[in-house]
Order: sequence, then structure tokens, then C-alpha cells
Amino acid sequence: MIRAGAMAAVAALALAGCGKPEAPKVDAATERAEATERAKQRAYGGAEVKALENAQKIGDDINKKAESRDPDSK
Repeated sequence: MIRAGAMAAVAALALAGCGKPEAPKVDAATERAEATERAKQRAYGGAEVKALENAQKIGDDINKKAESRDPDSK
């Protein structure tokens, strides 16, 4: 009987410690931007990150030009 009471007390204490988790100090978007900047500055892998960003810019530019020439896009 004493064991059951002790186990119930331990369980109550364990659950009392389980409150809201701490909020992250930095949001995901900020962390992603900082990680991208760090990756650009690395000796290994920085060129690939820069090339990917350039390819995305070129793709966006091509899409804008295609939309401006397509009469059905609006």
C-alpha cells in the first residue's frame, strides 16, 4: 500500500515538471537564413550554395519574362 502511494507521488511530481516546453530562442526562418550565410562562407560547399541561389534567380527571371510575353497569363 505504501509503495502504491509512493509511486503515485513520484508520478505526480514527474507530471508537474512536464509543463510547457521552452520556446525556441530563434525562429526557423532566421536560423535558415543564418545557416545559408554560414554555408556560403565555408571553403567546402560554399560554391554550391552560391550556384543554387544563382540558378533560382535565373529561374525566377525566366518565369517573369515568360509571363510578360504570355497573353493568357492574366
